[in-house]
Amino acid sequence: MYEKIINLIGIENFNKLANLKILLVGVGGVGGFVFEGLIRSGIKNITIIDKDIVEISNLNRQLVANLQTISQSKVDIAKRIASNINENIKINAINEFLSKDNINSLDKDFDYIIDACDTLKTKLELIRFALDNNIKIISSMGVGNRIDASKLKITTLDKTNNDPLAKKLRKLVREEKLNNKIVVVCSDELPYKRKDVDSLITIPGIAGLLIVNYIINDIIK
Repeated sequence: MYEKIINLIGIENFNKLANLKILLVGVGGVGGFVFEGLIRSGIKNITIIDKDIVEISNLNRQLVANLQTISQSKVDIAKRIASNINENIKINAINEFLSKDNINSLDKDFDYIIDACDTLKTKLELIRFALDNNIKIISSMGVGNRIDASKLKITTLDKTNNDPLAKKLRKLVREEKLNNKIVVVCSDELPYKRKDVDSLITIPGIAGLLIVNYIINDIIK
């Protein structure tokens, strides 16, 4: 099923992708697109963590959401999606909220950690965990209340602009004396000032695929 990828990048590079071990935290908006992008790119060993269930408000932008999956666990749905694409894929689905209290129970041998969660403290703990265990990490910054997907980019946390979430994370990282040059996907677009956080499918979707694109190119150079 991966012939077109192998034809393009060669069997050696494809095998490098296939053998990656990845931790993905969050399989909703950004994370859902990351997850499916990884699977369709041939990556076969993915651990996913998410405590959320699908809600009606997810239907406009999340790949795990449809009328049949309302109120179901997002990681359970994601695992079913994966098995319907590749029967040989290995998905470790963890239906928990990741925090400082349980993060050290995770394996320490991931090649990449992908942070697609919404919680600031969890983002900080994932950075600390990645740095402590010499694991590459890429973190998603704010994607809500934006409409211009062309403003999305891959950069490092210290170079983000117009992103309130990134600003708060930078402050925490400085206070904890952690490396602030971790890789992130972010938008230069000023978010619309709104009481609630709303979003289109285009921003989280493209942000997720930019993460997948970054990993692919990081592997095959």
